[in-house]
Amino acid sequence: MTFRYFLLLLLLGVASFYAVYVDWTSQIKNPEAFSAENVELLLYHSMNAEELADFLEVNEVEFDRDQFFWAARVLNRNNFLSGRYVLDGEADYNSFLGKLARGEQDPKRIIVRAGQTYERFFNRVPTQFRFTSEDLRQAMTHEVYIREELDLEPHLLFGRMIPNTYEMFWTITPQQFIERMLVEFDRAVTPLKDRAEEAGLTLDELLTFASIVELEALHDVEKPKIAGLYWNRLNQRWRLQADPTVTYALGERRRLTFADYRTDHPYNTYRIFGLPPGPITNPAMSSILAVLEPESHPYMFMVATPEGFHTFTRTYDAHRRESAKWTQWLREQRQIRAAREREQLRQQQLLQAIL
Repeated sequence: MTFRYFLLLLLLGVASFYAVYVDWTSQIKNPEAFSAENVELLLYHSMNAEELADFLEVNEVEFDRDQFFWAARVLNRNNFLSGRYVLDGEADYNSFLGKLARGEQDPKRIIVRAGQTYERFFNRVPTQFRFTSEDLRQAMTHEVYIREELDLEPHLLFGRMIPNTYEMFWTITPQQFIERMLVEFDRAVTPLKDRAEEAGLTLDELLTFASIVELEALHDVEKPKIAGLYWNRLNQRWRLQADPTVTYALGERRRLTFADYRTDHPYNTYRIFGLPPGPITNPAMSSILAVLEPESHPYMFMVATPEGFHTFTRTYDAHRRESAKWTQWLREQRQIRAAREREQLRQQQLLQAIL
């Protein structure tokens, strides 16, 4: 009788344990423990369970707070690593908390745009990472780091920031970002080294040439034609006389004056012969390829058009005529803008008089 009683208790105990185990497992693996619609969670530092719970609530993740703390204790999760995590839909405790505890980040799509100024690059890129603009600026202007660790001259680094869309982790350092970009550069551009040498250019001269084309062309389709024009000038031993090199020398992009063209600067191609010492921006692959595959034509001059393209001419006299048309259009646009501003001011004055 005693044995049967003991056996019954044992069976009841096993059954109870199994029921608890099943209930525990079902709660831990509850696929709807967390719910959110495409929420990006940016953890700037490691958090404990209570900090994480507060953080999830602020970011409008739906979950049961009491059950969350129970699951964190059961799973022994109380340290969640910094990083970028995306929750789009639903997740269970085990997978979601484990992911954050192990620091298994979701990579972020990083966009590097072409034709940037240094300042715009320093300001735009860090908005996609945890590091700051100042962090990136210091890394990209640290001459010892660039020369000794990257084996580059500092003025050649920026041109290697090849525009594209990449996948990177939000928590990388500025140095890791730079080194990743150099890997991408080696993958995309270094294979063109032989073609550049056949054209009489080093890889850095190719980038420098392409950076001028990048800033001259508003439309990719026109890049080979612009590259062909500059090749014509180089082959004729003319100065390049590229306006973007003047704005680079001045340190700002604006409409140039006659005095600006006389600026004494090693990058001003109205003063020097040949290419400037280094890239004036980060060129797109389309600009690099345009230099290697230029359009063959006899043009030596070009002037902008209202549509964002250029009119190309062979002689200086023809160039002056086209330049006069462009100057007249600019003058008309200024007059239209001034008339519009006067009308807006008049309307404001009338409104103030009525009030």
